[in-house]
Amino acid sequence: MRFARILGTGGYLPARVLTNAELEQMVDTSDAWIRERTGIEKRHLAAEGETCCDLAEQAARRALAAADLDPSELDLILVATTTPEQFFPSTACLLQQRLDVHGCPAFDLQAVCAGFVYALDVADKYIRTGAARHALVVGAETISRLVDWSDRTTCVLFGDGAGAVVLGTSDTPGILSAHLHADGAYASLLQVPGGHGNGQPQRAFIEMRGNEVFRFAVTTLGRIVDETLEANGLTKDDIDWLVPHQANIRIIQATARKLDLPMERVIVTVAEHGNTSSASIPLALDQAIRDGRIQRGETLLMEAFGGGFAWGAVLARY
Repeated sequence: MRFARILGTGGYLPARVLTNAELEQMVDTSDAWIRERTGIEKRHLAAEGETCCDLAEQAARRALAAADLDPSELDLILVATTTPEQFFPSTACLLQQRLDVHGCPAFDLQAVCAGFVYALDVADKYIRTGAARHALVVGAETISRLVDWSDRTTCVLFGDGAGAVVLGTSDTPGILSAHLHADGAYASLLQVPGGHGNGQPQRAFIEMRGNEVFRFAVTTLGRIVDETLEANGLTKDDIDWLVPHQANIRIIQATARKLDLPMERVIVTVAEHGNTSSASIPLALDQAIRDGRIQRGETLLMEAFGGGFAWGAVLARY
């Protein structure tokens, strides 16, 4: 049988850092409040003229180097993003051109904060069916450009960045299972209502009903932990690392408690990165692999929840 395994990872964060102290000068908030409620201390912002594809390219090249793979060997390029370089072509096609890759499928996937786990599942299925041998999966966002910087409930949360994973064919399981869900009935709780398709481009800012999103996220992520373990015949003790979407430290802590995992076994980057949407899991994964915490053979649970609502989990053996 064919399986997909992680061959290499990469990440990129823009140089510009926005601290909580700076936000205190912009809106009615405080460093203490932001840290207590979200765990965020700072976030990175794309520079003027720095695009989603710029971020994606940096992360992709680092992942390809880590995998020791030439871009010409790619059979699939997927970019999970909420903030594409332009309406069309897709950011994946633009990235493909920059990597000097020609002919293989390349497309974007939009599931907001759950985008990376959705894209990882798609790439896994390409490899399992024999449609691809090597796949590049990127989560890239310039989501700060969807932020209303006068809205203190959302402007403290988000940052920009990109993370990437190269998958390759293996005889032994790497991606063990994926569990994806969505329910559009909750769309109004977390959305960007504007868009050229509905004639309201001027309303292109994030709107969030935070308390309701928080409650739904904690409950839903708890359920998906049970679903993932049951599907694989595993217990909580079989999970070596939790690599969660980095939205809010309290949501991360609640999922860790569900798994009975100490926080030392949870990859947490939310303090330094903020919520980078689809980029947050691959950024966290790359950091933990590069600093030596995650080792080959260990079992990882990656999970995310975001607008849609869309949520999902991927269980992988690194």
